[in-house]
Amino acid sequence: MGHGSRGDDGGGEGASGAERRAEYWRPFMAALPVSGTSVSTIGELFGTETVAASDSIAARLDELQFDLGEGPCWDAVRLRRPVLEPDLRAAAAASWPAFSPAALDAGVGALFAFPMLIGRLRIGAVDLYSREPLVLDQADTREASRLADEAGRRLLHRALTALGADDLPEDRNPFSRRAVHQATGMVLAQLDVSADDARSVIQAHAYATNRSMMEVSREVLEGRLDFSALDRGEEQDR
Repeated sequence: MGHGSRGDDGGGEGASGAERRAEYWRPFMAALPVSGTSVSTIGELFGTETVAASDSIAARLDELQFDLGEGPCWDAVRLRRPVLEPDLRAAAAASWPAFSPAALDAGVGALFAFPMLIGRLRIGAVDLYSREPLVLDQADTREASRLADEAGRRLLHRALTALGADDLPEDRNPFSRRAVHQATGMVLAQLDVSADDARSVIQAHAYATNRSMMEVSREVLEGRLDFSALDRGEEQDR
């Protein structure tokens, strides 16, 4: 899937579509003293693209990061932690030598990125910007992290539904439900997530690899597929 931007600031999208996308960025704008927000997927599962953006600047920041291959969203996902830059102009240019000048030209004074994670599975990142330098206190940072977790779960579940992953066959033999249930328990332990999230991970992997949930579940049960190892880029094939 190619990268791109599908924000809420134009593009001919209907009101209902824009409203659905606003559900991703609106909680951040209501809870935090920032100027704009974008929510993006990053990685092979759903591709690298903007899911929702509160305004054209937020969408542009995502586009710049995707095109340049650097910026806070990449670092947040790679490091699995928030990346906070309260004063972009005063920051060392070495961190993002191409992105930082472009962001400053776009009128950005501060940038913050929060990863969307489900266990060890990386979904994407939420970027927040301020037109002026801004420090997020500990309470703001905790709230942004919590909201990013919620956004990641919502995004994964809705993406699976949109892709039709819920319709993947899993009942081809009498033992399939039991196998999927057992595999869900193993993925739950691998990623330290809820049962619903573990099942969604199996669904997503089945869809991405054009297989049934049963086939993926068997790999998990046989020890040939470990999602925690996949997240580290170390797919097992024993």
